[in-house]
Amino acid sequence: MIITLALDAMGGDAGPEMVVSGANAALQDAHGVSLRFLFFGQESVVQEELRKFPKLKAISSVIHSDIIITNQTKPAAAVRSGRKSNLGMAIDAVEKGEAHAVISAGNTGAYMALSKVILKMLSGINRPAIPAILPTFNGKTVVLDLGANVDCTPENLVEFALMGEAFARQLLKIDRPSVGLLNVGSEELKGNATVQAAAHFLRELSDFNFQGFVEGDDITAGKTDVVVTDGFSGNIALKAIEGTVHLIRHFLKESLSSSLRGKIGYAIAKPAFKELQKRSDPRLYNGAVFLGLKGIAVKSHGGTDAVGFANAIKVAISMVQQNFIKNIEERVALLTSQADS
Repeated sequence: MIITLALDAMGGDAGPEMVVSGANAALQDAHGVSLRFLFFGQESVVQEELRKFPKLKAISSVIHSDIIITNQTKPAAAVRSGRKSNLGMAIDAVEKGEAHAVISAGNTGAYMALSKVILKMLSGINRPAIPAILPTFNGKTVVLDLGANVDCTPENLVEFALMGEAFARQLLKIDRPSVGLLNVGSEELKGNATVQAAAHFLRELSDFNFQGFVEGDDITAGKTDVVVTDGFSGNIALKAIEGTVHLIRHFLKESLSSSLRGKIGYAIAKPAFKELQKRSDPRLYNGAVFLGLKGIAVKSHGGTDAVGFANAIKVAISMVQQNFIKNIEERVALLTSQADS
């Protein structure tokens, strides 16, 4: 089987250079997997980057678009451009069956809006959500939503919980994932009416491992396998965690280079520091799927580099190989039927 991936070549802070380099890095790591790439954007610019990587160029096609979605493009304007823009054409390739998945590091709002219109939603799901797999003391946890939905109803949070549970089953291979709702306290009486109503509904599900409310520090503690919240709080939590990691790295680098004793200590502990850097590297966790769509759409961080974008591509490949959409759809349908009964 040849896995065909549609790439938004113009997305991300570094644009085509990062996207093409990332695709090449993913190709080098794709042992035993046959790949084909479709790049959507300004053909002359993309072709120039592809010339640097002959092997990648040989398995790639470039589809030109005169309409480019930028970070300044409003979602409504992106939807009006429809399938004529670079991003719309890339998503449309998945809808038409010409590609197995689409990956973009571009405008999140435009990407989400176009994906919802072109790919459509799974039955029983009203809004897509952005999850991420984050490292914890106990392994990994799924956190969603990370920015797709700023304002949420209790029903939205319930949908996110159902999708997050199915996502953890599929990607983390956990038979019965535990699920928690992010709140200002773990006590049952804490929180606003939205999280209270969502929690009440989730407690009624029979085949669902709901653990109640969790707090912000429970995310990295790994208290539950899935943490559910609205996109406003989720995005702030993610950026706060990323910022803390960068701060600790800065403090370590500053301390270890400020004195001879520190430099000697670093030389002795260098293997341990390399392992720490590897485990906390946000690029290795880059790549979040839009959950709830009928096709695989992966969102890369806009500020990532080739390593991070390659990881987003790997996420897409893994989802294609695991028949992700069908398995998620079946699990959500099962849980939804329980809720309705």
